[in-house]
Amino acid sequence: MTAQTQTTQPGSVDSAIVLKKARKSLSGPIASSAVALIAILWTLPTLGLFINSFRSKEDAATTGWWQFFLHPSFSLSGYRQVLFDNGGMVQPLINSFAITIPATIIPIFIASMAGYALAWMRFKGSDAIFFTLFALQVVPLQMALVPLQQFYHKGLQFYGVTILPAPPVGHGVTGVMAQIWMSHTMFSLPLAVFLIHNFIAQIPGSLIEAAKIDGASDLRIYQSVVLPLSMPAIASFGIFQFLWVWNDLLVAKTFGGSDPAEQPVTARMQSLVGNFGAHQELLAPAGFLSIVVPLIVFLSLQRYFVRGLMAGSVKG
Repeated sequence: MTAQTQTTQPGSVDSAIVLKKARKSLSGPIASSAVALIAILWTLPTLGLFINSFRSKEDAATTGWWQFFLHPSFSLSGYRQVLFDNGGMVQPLINSFAITIPATIIPIFIASMAGYALAWMRFKGSDAIFFTLFALQVVPLQMALVPLQQFYHKGLQFYGVTILPAPPVGHGVTGVMAQIWMSHTMFSLPLAVFLIHNFIAQIPGSLIEAAKIDGASDLRIYQSVVLPLSMPAIASFGIFQFLWVWNDLLVAKTFGGSDPAEQPVTARMQSLVGNFGAHQELLAPAGFLSIVVPLIVFLSLQRYFVRGLMAGSVKG
């Protein structure tokens, strides 16, 4: 009977006690009230933007959005101008989807394969590669804009010799959007590899070994074992990347060209205001239209987002 008695390590007992106390303190009435207050304060700007988007130009310019509750006024003229006047925002919204979806899928695809290779396919120099990728996160995006612009026009040259030809330059999917896809992929890969690698490295080794004993190749293990188990981490990074690319203006303005038909919704919003802010009343409906899609994406993937953030924080 004594031989079958399970012993508990002191460290695990202390961790369980600390975790239990933390959960109790964070679930109390004071903590719940603080969270509710923060949520209300965080939501107020979005509520004000939503209300102002339905107010007339005169009301939005002369009174605050909270005056809507005292003197309600309702108008769809702002949405009508934003969507249909002077080219509208329909095409920029389509362009944003065409830019954001590939710029989110491509780094996830590359980072998941790299994360599996660096975590479970041990080879000489794998640690150095991983730490180099991790260190690339400190490179500011702004420092890479000029070199990337030169690369897109001249290719990669070394002492006058072209090592890598320039990517497609021109209009449409093969030109402008391809440059934006490549830029967002390069900027996001260090963080993507770091996050997904750390999640994949926590997969029990017994699963990988069992798959290898059954004769599964590395590609088969990646497809059938690693990818399904890594969906919380992939979804978490996918939300971050989708929001980052959708809300981006700098990369879109730098590599997106000057043709309004190829610019995303953020660039279109900038041009809507006009010179010296002549059409500021259009910012509210345009801004609310631009945040609807990220809100839908975040709310639909929220459970995966929370699981991905909490993964690895508690063992057992």
